[in-house]
Amino acid sequence: MEPSAAPHVQEEPRAAANGAGPAITLAAKPARLKLTKTHRDDLVGLYRLMLLIRRFEERAKLEYTHANIGGYCHLNLGEEATVVGGIVPLRPTDYLYTSYREHGHAIARGVDPGAVMAELFGREDGTSHGRGGSMHVFDYARRFMGGYGIVGGHLPLAVGSAFAIKYEREVLGREARPDGQDVAFCMFGDGATNIGSFHESLNLAKVLGLPVVWFCVNNQYGMGTSVERASAVPEIYRRACAYDMESVRVDGMDVLEVLHTTNDVVEKTRKDSQPRLIEAVSYRFLGHSVIDPDKYRSEEEKARWRESDPVVQFEHRLEEARIASREELQALDDDVQQQVDDVVKFAEQSPNPPVDELYRFLYAGEPGEVRRDG
Repeated sequence: MEPSAAPHVQEEPRAAANGAGPAITLAAKPARLKLTKTHRDDLVGLYRLMLLIRRFEERAKLEYTHANIGGYCHLNLGEEATVVGGIVPLRPTDYLYTSYREHGHAIARGVDPGAVMAELFGREDGTSHGRGGSMHVFDYARRFMGGYGIVGGHLPLAVGSAFAIKYEREVLGREARPDGQDVAFCMFGDGATNIGSFHESLNLAKVLGLPVVWFCVNNQYGMGTSVERASAVPEIYRRACAYDMESVRVDGMDVLEVLHTTNDVVEKTRKDSQPRLIEAVSYRFLGHSVIDPDKYRSEEEKARWRESDPVVQFEHRLEEARIASREELQALDDDVQQQVDDVVKFAEQSPNPPVDELYRFLYAGEPGEVRRDG
């Protein structure tokens, strides 16, 4: 079979009905966002985005068990506060890198949830035209540089993007914005911190003075191994001192704490081009992947962490502060459930990639164009 002719630029997938534009733009500056009625729209927007990610992931689990999603499927149920609190403070022009547990990250970045679900289904209207699947959601138009199936493999790429930002400014003479330069924002799990690329990337970023923010979601387990068993220094933020790098540890179950801290760290890096590390202590409610029986954690441990459920916790805070009523929050949940239903219908109706395009998108350019210098 001959490779079909194909452009090397990723095409935009067909838009999903009722699924576009879920990411939010805060009216208030993140640093000033407080749990008050004055900021009601922003607070409810944060809650809705977390709830959308929660319902999307729950539905993805169901569709996986129905064999509508192939390959591996890693969900971030329980980690929604790290996703929303970490991503919302970013600019559209910042580069965002994530690991393979990235469905919610793509949605928070503004990627169409329908396109994300279609990618999970392996359909043509997915973000990678069905070629990437669950672990490789990608949308360059939104600077969402993808989920990566290799643990820690994306950290050096974030260094490259941060180097490009600095090179454009210092060598090509591109002026930085008055409010600071763009940054590369790299999210990864605790399991990546014992891999060589983690240490190499942090070291090089510091040596070169690159505008990259490292965001470690410490969900306590790398597959089935707890961070205490695998790491001589289980407090990930402490590792930054080896590279003379500022770091901070936050409650990854509290969306406002994550948002405020991330905004503060990112703004510092915009101004001085120095890398920094954030550790968000969180917990994944399910096993490593959908097929993981999760026998290595006690029921008592899981129940204890569920008491700090980030979505439920924030919901209660909104009620207690009288920012939203129980009826309003329930109506919001109903609306989100309907959106997820529409997203699944879109994915189901999306066509499979044509068989005669099996070799499409294998190269950055056409095979004959890969090398023109000899």
